[in-house]
Amino acid sequence: MSRARNPILQLDLQCWRKRLLMALVFGGFTVLTARAAYLQGWRNDFLNQQGDMRVQRVVEMPAHRGMITDRRGEPLAISTPVESIWLNPREADATPSQIQALASKLDWDPDSLARLFANKGKAFVYLKRQLPPEVADAVQAMAIKGIHTTPEYRRYYPAGEVIGQVLGVTGADDNGLEGIEYAYQSWLGGEPGAKRVVKDRLGNTIEDLELVRSPKPGRDLTLSLNLQLQYLAYRELSAAVAANKARAGALVALDTRTGEILALANVPTFNPNNRATMTPERDRNRAVADTYEPGSTIKPFLVSAALEAGAVTPETRIDTDPGWLQIGEKRIHDVHSKGLLSVAEVIQVSSNVGAAKIALAMKSEDYWKVLSHAGFGAAPGSGFPGEAGGKLRPHETWRPIEKATMAFGMGMSVSLLQLARGYCAFADDGVLPRITILKRDAPPVGVRVLSAKTARAMRDMLESVTQPNGTAPQARITGYRVGGKTGTAHKAVAGGYSANKYIASFVGMAPMSDPRVVVAVMIDEPTGKEYYGGQIAAPVFAKVMADSLRFMAIPPDRPLEIVPTASGSAEEPT
Repeated sequence: MSRARNPILQLDLQCWRKRLLMALVFGGFTVLTARAAYLQGWRNDFLNQQGDMRVQRVVEMPAHRGMITDRRGEPLAISTPVESIWLNPREADATPSQIQALASKLDWDPDSLARLFANKGKAFVYLKRQLPPEVADAVQAMAIKGIHTTPEYRRYYPAGEVIGQVLGVTGADDNGLEGIEYAYQSWLGGEPGAKRVVKDRLGNTIEDLELVRSPKPGRDLTLSLNLQLQYLAYRELSAAVAANKARAGALVALDTRTGEILALANVPTFNPNNRATMTPERDRNRAVADTYEPGSTIKPFLVSAALEAGAVTPETRIDTDPGWLQIGEKRIHDVHSKGLLSVAEVIQVSSNVGAAKIALAMKSEDYWKVLSHAGFGAAPGSGFPGEAGGKLRPHETWRPIEKATMAFGMGMSVSLLQLARGYCAFADDGVLPRITILKRDAPPVGVRVLSAKTARAMRDMLESVTQPNGTAPQARITGYRVGGKTGTAHKAVAGGYSANKYIASFVGMAPMSDPRVVVAVMIDEPTGKEYYGGQIAAPVFAKVMADSLRFMAIPPDRPLEIVPTASGSAEEPT
């Protein structure tokens, strides 16, 4: 068909339309070119910044927690590197067989893990915290999309259950939760660092670019404990609790000169490396946080107060016949009449009647002052969290019967740590030390609570308790002079006192020529044939004290005679 015959071809488009179309096309290219030149030439930093924001990340660098050691440098708590596994469900992609294998390695339920992979509403979920590096490497080798690792530290406790309640534990974030780990978190905890890295779209680190902030490791902490002595204390205490079928037990050993805690054991206990062993019954630091009525172990403080007030002398005679004392409607009694006793003999044979008569012969305020100044009724300030202050009521509220019963430890409560500290005043000529769980370079200045004369008189009386006619001959140690006081207290229950539940205890010191160590032992609810403090707590004291003196290289102060095994006389249960 010719052009002349085609009416469409005969139409002549207006030239201005063609020119407008070409101008728009070339104008658009010109704008784009100018924009590109502008961005590349004048806004280059902006583009780089936008690019970096999409691939660069600032990630945290965990800090190493400070190590805890005993006084000789033996490690008690150390941090080991571990890995935590986490999932980004939004980018996750795994086959059913991969999910099954991953669940097996991480101890997950496969169905629960599959639902987590399918939940695209989340971007971060921990699957397992603090895994050994070899396990984390095995998970990474599975090359599952969306699975990532984060380096962390996990606390390890070489001594395990031997020192569980003392050290406590840390949480998943490596912060202290209990015990020393909690009390000294600010000292032990480090400050995390940060670094800038390049990551791919899957979140994998491709390159480390720069260090933003160096991690600041925590500081090491040296405790006053002797790990060898701690092992022995725990062993002997555990054996005594098991042999006497007791509910629990606690032990404290103190250096009388420095106030340092050399050993502190509790039974039952838990293994801080295995959180499954932690229960409310096992993780209680009984020696520090639990209180109880001290029974006859408080009698030395009564006699000290009477001596200081001039109410008695060690030779003052007390008539304990007929073996009981009536005060109003209440009756205080001994197991049997002990007749006429000196004040020193009241301590030696632990007469409740004798102690009550001494208390009634003096002012309540004088007794209260000695108890208060010796630290009862206030937290001892050792550095442990949760220290119990016990109960010591104002002397103005004491009725005659309460004054009499407080002479043998009823109507007040103490912790074992408080009691051990109080006995240090007898050991150090009347000076009460400032106790601590941390190792000291030099002994601090203590507080005088008794005259040196009274303290020495009390040491003589305490030594008589461990003689054949006393209540604790089983506390004696070959080669050393020892002294102390037994206690056998009925446990307080709702509405009064239990007839067949006891707390047996013994607190003593050695060598008596110059006491260096105080050891306090408490056995809670023994259910075996024996329940007196002199029978079940004193033997534990003897074994632990003998090892303490040996570790401290303290020379014997008595001829190396063989100490006979003697039952002695039973103290009065209170």
